[in-house]
Amino acid sequence: MNKLFLLCLTAGFIFLANSNSQAQTYENAIGVRLGSYNGLNYKTFLNSNKALDLNLSFRNNDDLQRFLLTGLYEVHNPIEGAPGLLWYYGGGGSIGSYKRRDFEGDLWLSADGVLGLDYKIEGAPLNLAIDWRPRFELTPNTNFRTGDVGLAIRLTF
Repeated sequence: MNKLFLLCLTAGFIFLANSNSQAQTYENAIGVRLGSYNGLNYKTFLNSNKALDLNLSFRNNDDLQRFLLTGLYEVHNPIEGAPGLLWYYGGGGSIGSYKRRDFEGDLWLSADGVLGLDYKIEGAPLNLAIDWRPRFELTPNTNFRTGDVGLAIRLTF
């Protein structure tokens, strides 16, 4: 299992390094991401098609309190015939804490993936993105989660 995971991770990084299409339609965006992990979202492009996506997420209900910081490296690619619409993929990690009502709190670490669509509305400083984020939890339990689907609504600048 570990060898397969390392092979997939290595192949993914090689694929990321070789992508160089022109895709950027804005430089920075800040807003919210709504999904299983609601929170603040900031995206900044490093060059024409590579970006960092940072999320500060929280979840608070009767059974669970969770705080999570996620950082993702993303590669964006245009979709022909759809101006302002990009598809993207990438990976990164999360660190945070959680506490269940019946248990002590603990550290949260995970390796995260992302696959999504990003749309910059022409003539308006508004960006919408929908993505899927599977994750491999490292602590407190080792577990693969199919992830969550979320909607980001951001102002661009």
